[in-house]
Amino acid sequence: MYVDLPKKMYYGIGEVADAFDVNASLIRFWEKEFDIIKPKKNAKGNRKFTPDDIKNLELIYHLVKERGFTLEGAKIHLKEQKQEALDSFDIIRKLESIRGQLLKIKEQL
Repeated sequence: MYVDLPKKMYYGIGEVADAFDVNASLIRFWEKEFDIIKPKKNAKGNRKFTPDDIKNLELIYHLVKERGFTLEGAKIHLKEQKQEALDSFDIIRKLESIRGQLLKIKEQL
């Protein structure tokens, strides 16, 4: 999945949920389940996600929704083979980004 978010320092939970096309409750649930997601919270309790959090959410989304891992399986995979998973996911993300750009160019023709 190619997530198209503007370049910002912090993203709200609504923006993140819309980008991933999931409910905000799923993002909050993943925040509780996975230790690598640590959004900043303001005084009111609103979550603000950094670009690193977005990258981790992309990896979790890829494992759970696209590859079909269970939550426990995704946790174990991240603990045991995090660097390998990140490397392969970075390649997939770059290829999807290129595909998205090519589709935009095709639409303009």
